[in-house]
Amino acid sequence: MATGLLVLGIGASTRLLTFMVGADKTYEATIALGASTVTDDAEGDVTATADASLLEMDAVRSAAAPLTGEIEQVPSAVSAIKVDGKRAYARVRGGEDVELKARTVTVSRFDLANFRPGGLARVDATIDCSSGTYIRALARDLGATLGVGGHLTALRRTHVGDFRVAEAVGTDDISPDSLIDPVTAVAKFLPVEELTAENAQLLRNGRRPDSDITGLVAAVHEGTLIGIARGQAGKLVPVANMPENTQDEKRNKGSENAQ
Repeated sequence: MATGLLVLGIGASTRLLTFMVGADKTYEATIALGASTVTDDAEGDVTATADASLLEMDAVRSAAAPLTGEIEQVPSAVSAIKVDGKRAYARVRGGEDVELKARTVTVSRFDLANFRPGGLARVDATIDCSSGTYIRALARDLGATLGVGGHLTALRRTHVGDFRVAEAVGTDDISPDSLIDPVTAVAKFLPVEELTAENAQLLRNGRRPDSDITGLVAAVHEGTLIGIARGQAGKLVPVANMPENTQDEKRNKGSENAQ
């Protein structure tokens, strides 16, 4: 039911994923109005139904308006959030009633289109949101606002920050040649700072070279990612260094695997 973009890190580049966890995301979704499910999507058992045949697009758009902007959202009960050390979905599947606390999320766009009326109406949505937003919960809350219940029937992630599904490769096409080099990848979510050879070596050695940089940056020297560093108090402080010759190692390993 869920498709689209998944950003993967390979080898040493897995350490870069930490710095893009909070990236905003874009989804394309289809929402069914007129039925609620235990999972808030089409994979769960139906818990309630209502006739949605009188709904019109204007009413659906009006119901979506309060779900836009900075909102307090209760995550879907069937989620990976831990409750007293146990995943919420495991508690629900064990027969427990789970009530999760609301979290602040931002939905910067909740555009609706292609409304299909009926007893179980459907509408397509394009959603820009902050990390941690549950699209299933938006479908649930949209249906609740309209008084008919709602759930998600299809979901496709099209953006993670500046990574786009249109630029991605299919799982069958992953190869060493299809990988994005670390400098190109990191530039999609952090400012890039070119270092001198001296400062690059100092940073590699865990030293703190003088710098007027502020905030988190990707430290680069002559096309090689040295690591992630933070500029503070007149120094460039190493946060996560990359092994030397990462790109050469990647190519060599790819050649070995091909052989």
